[in-house]
Amino acid sequence: MAVNEKGILNRLYFIAGCMFVFGLAVLFKLFSIQFLQGDKYRALVEKRDVKNVTIPANRGNVYADDGSLLATSIPKYNIAIDAVISPTSKFEEFIKPLCDSLSNYSGKSSSYYEKSIRKARANKNQYLLLARNINYTDYTRFRSFPLLKLGAIPGGLIVNQQTKREFPMGSIAQRSIGYERFDDDGNVTRAGIDGAFGEKYLRGTDGKRLKQKIGKNKWKPLTDYNQVEPKDGYDVYTTLDVNIQDIAHHSLLGQLEYYEAEHGCVVVMDVKTGEVKAISNLAKTSKGNYYEKRNYAVWESHEPGSTFKVMALMAALEDKVVDTATIVDTKKGMKRFYGRSIYDSHHGGYGKISAARALEVSSNIGLATIIDENYSENPKRFLNRLKKWNLNEPLGVSIKGEGIPDIPEPGDKKWSKNALPSMAYGYNLSLTPLQTLAFYNAIANDGEMLKPRFIKAVKEFDKEIEVFEKTVTNKKICSDKTLGEIQEILKNVVERGTGSRLYSPDFSMAGKTGTAQTEYWMEDWQENKRYISSFAGYFPAENPKYSCIVVIHKPSIEKGYYGADVTGPVFKRIAQKIFTDTPLIDELESLEVKTSLVQKEYDGYYETAKTYKTIMPNLVGMPAMDALALLENMDVEVKVKLNGRGIVKEQSVNKSTKLKHNQTVILKAS
Repeated sequence: MAVNEKGILNRLYFIAGCMFVFGLAVLFKLFSIQFLQGDKYRALVEKRDVKNVTIPANRGNVYADDGSLLATSIPKYNIAIDAVISPTSKFEEFIKPLCDSLSNYSGKSSSYYEKSIRKARANKNQYLLLARNINYTDYTRFRSFPLLKLGAIPGGLIVNQQTKREFPMGSIAQRSIGYERFDDDGNVTRAGIDGAFGEKYLRGTDGKRLKQKIGKNKWKPLTDYNQVEPKDGYDVYTTLDVNIQDIAHHSLLGQLEYYEAEHGCVVVMDVKTGEVKAISNLAKTSKGNYYEKRNYAVWESHEPGSTFKVMALMAALEDKVVDTATIVDTKKGMKRFYGRSIYDSHHGGYGKISAARALEVSSNIGLATIIDENYSENPKRFLNRLKKWNLNEPLGVSIKGEGIPDIPEPGDKKWSKNALPSMAYGYNLSLTPLQTLAFYNAIANDGEMLKPRFIKAVKEFDKEIEVFEKTVTNKKICSDKTLGEIQEILKNVVERGTGSRLYSPDFSMAGKTGTAQTEYWMEDWQENKRYISSFAGYFPAENPKYSCIVVIHKPSIEKGYYGADVTGPVFKRIAQKIFTDTPLIDELESLEVKTSLVQKEYDGYYETAKTYKTIMPNLVGMPAMDALALLENMDVEVKVKLNGRGIVKEQSVNKSTKLKHNQTVILKAS
């Protein structure tokens, strides 16, 4: 018996010893975690439950050349409440008035909100959504509600902000202005001006804010302030003119719809500065609607067709291998070159005509004959002339994705004996519409070639960060003699050539029609012919103000496909409407005249204000600060909405109206 008791005691001592050793091990581990590895584990917990959340900066605004807003970032907010964090005394004091405020905002009953919030508090719910995707005005309203106005602690207010890009002009020029796209991997790509200047100017600097995880992928701010405040991006002022843009967009859209075309583009450029005043790119959807799918004017490099005949003849004139009176035999509308037939669109042909007339009537045979006869033995001479004009190089515009021109040379796969005569009338080479327009603009600009420009300035409020001036890429593309001859021919194209249906004795235009077959290498082309119609030129023909190109792909051949029918009317409509609807703003020789008139009118208004304290003067045209000083003496409240230079454009009370006591007058200045 004694032996058994001794064995039991030994076992108990052994177990107690093991437990003691285990306890020591636990104490050592706790000590190690608490003191030796405490920082490591605390960091892990903090990493899992607390993080610095990025607050995206507002992208800068994009403006038209007159200050009209084209793109802006609008903040949107989700409002939630942490129903647990508020002390009981505060919660009970403010729950009823909070629910009354929520009821007034949404229209739902106060009891509905009280029941929902109390249930969330009972269930330890730290994230109860109250409102989604609200604007800034409603956000500030929520911050004034009882309990929520106490902030994150102890009010339980949770605010999640997102920024959305808005386009006040809708889809007009949206592709050129730029927008966000997300690929399958979630990466952001940006097109147009936003893509070209986004990272450097528009993007801004993101902020940081500490947030704590509260379960179910929900995070709430730990404080009412940001650890790092976001800094908004700079504003970009484009060269686009909203009036011209609207004219170009709707002129192109109407023609695309009528001809049921696949897609098209139009660009309008200021001749003297190279500023792009309008650019529209529209493509047909499966439902028959049109939208801005791609920037065809900048990106799409294709065979230009007859608009390239101008470059071909200019090269021959500049190299002095022909003059405008040189006679060329266009036969009876068909001529064979190296085993291949070339045709003119005019049935029966034009016979023997001058080189100038060959361009006016857009004779394929005429231009092919001129170039082949004078350059076939030395094609590089012709190609070097094109290179001298930089037609073989991209323009280097700021917008990403510019198409690469393709002008083959001897030795290339595309080169053959037929390459040269084909190039003479715009085949076997490719250019983008913008590259073609840049050359026509140089003709209009007395030979000075400019890089098309989309941006005028980058600003932070009224402070200029960077100003973009015109860029000359070729000071003189040709002699004055060649230039004058081509200018006269382009004018005659409209008056008596292929563009004669566009002629108006009341309004002068100069330009060249273009019609090119496309996808002609495909087997079904004979059964389903496809064409590209174009028109490039400038207006007025004398002292040109604007250059313009219109390109329309695959119009319905049942309705028409020639450039004079499809794209020429768009060019004419744009030209006429610009000068009908758009005021010229560069006719004043001196700003001092305007200043003296404003001063004279101000003196008159001041006398009126002194005599008639209750009569509203006409303030339009005055500096906003002068107008404000005048009105402050008239016993009225004044609000000035200032943007730009600060000249009054609108007043909320009409002139000569009797003012009421303490009436509010709103002045809009730009």
